[in-house]
Amino acid sequence: MSNTSANRNPAGDSAGQQVVVTGGAGFIGSHLTERLLADGWRVVVIDDLSTGSLANLAAVANHPGLEIICSKLSTCARLGEIGAGSAFIFHLAAAVGVELILKEPLAAIQTNLRETEAILEAASRSGTPLLLTSTSEVYGKSPKLWLEETDDLIIGQPHLSRWAYSCSKLMDEFLAFAHARTRHLPVTVVRLFNTAGPRQTGRHGMVLPRFVAAALEGQPIRIFGDGTQTRCFCHVADTVEALLRLQRLPAARGEIFNIGGDEELSMSALAERVVATLSSKSVIQYIPYQDAYPAGFEEMPRRRPSTAKLERITGFRPGRRLGEIIVDVAEWLRPGRGAG
Repeated sequence: MSNTSANRNPAGDSAGQQVVVTGGAGFIGSHLTERLLADGWRVVVIDDLSTGSLANLAAVANHPGLEIICSKLSTCARLGEIGAGSAFIFHLAAAVGVELILKEPLAAIQTNLRETEAILEAASRSGTPLLLTSTSEVYGKSPKLWLEETDDLIIGQPHLSRWAYSCSKLMDEFLAFAHARTRHLPVTVVRLFNTAGPRQTGRHGMVLPRFVAAALEGQPIRIFGDGTQTRCFCHVADTVEALLRLQRLPAARGEIFNIGGDEELSMSALAERVVATLSSKSVIQYIPYQDAYPAGFEEMPRRRPSTAKLERITGFRPGRRLGEIIVDVAEWLRPGRGAG
């Protein structure tokens, strides 16, 4: 580790210190950027805007502590310099969403691998601590009731594009821990479970904003499959809080953490909750998988995180309930508000 990193104190006073947020113009990244600026950090956002948008940073666009670089990490000429001058790196840049992976599998895999490799190389040269956001998708077809960080991972066949996202994000984790072992890079990995909230759109298949948008317009809410598959949702504000707590704790280095909610419900129940919460007239439609996805598509019947490790290490447990998430997404999506 370089002497530069030895002088960093990311757990200490944030005043005047610089952090990097890759993918900072995205859904989660923009919320994280706002929170970091509010806490007194200087923030460098690096985002190629392939799935993010500068509109997500409109509220802080003129903040004196914010610098925005519109670039891929792999082609950013200043990446090494920026990494060396920062106290911490939050790596959120990625191709996101199963739907996007199914449509553009090669580009998605290349994005996840090349951009992560670029930021890890830069961080390793300067020894800048890095938090990598991974995904619950890496658990694959695990049949467990609660998914824990120490579980074995069960991934499907490589000719099914459905698993390209899982495998590319899992390879990101392998890369991160390889840098930790061979170059002593302080690394923390988090696996996110269905984060939702304002600024998230259904453009790449994200289920909650898709359901809410349909409900607001009185359009049918379309469920793929029979609706029995279950998920848990986490408010983006809770996700950001968890990321920041992990960033402050040296005990989190070299570890993997789940971040997600614990309120499990089926897609049918989710649609019904959205309709009831928003007093919508929408009806619920069921679309067979074969009519929505390529042949051989596999969906996981459930995905529920254990967040015991996160709570034990940080003292924090995501607590915002689904009703609050639905209302916040709806407020963002209503005409004349947020996303317009």
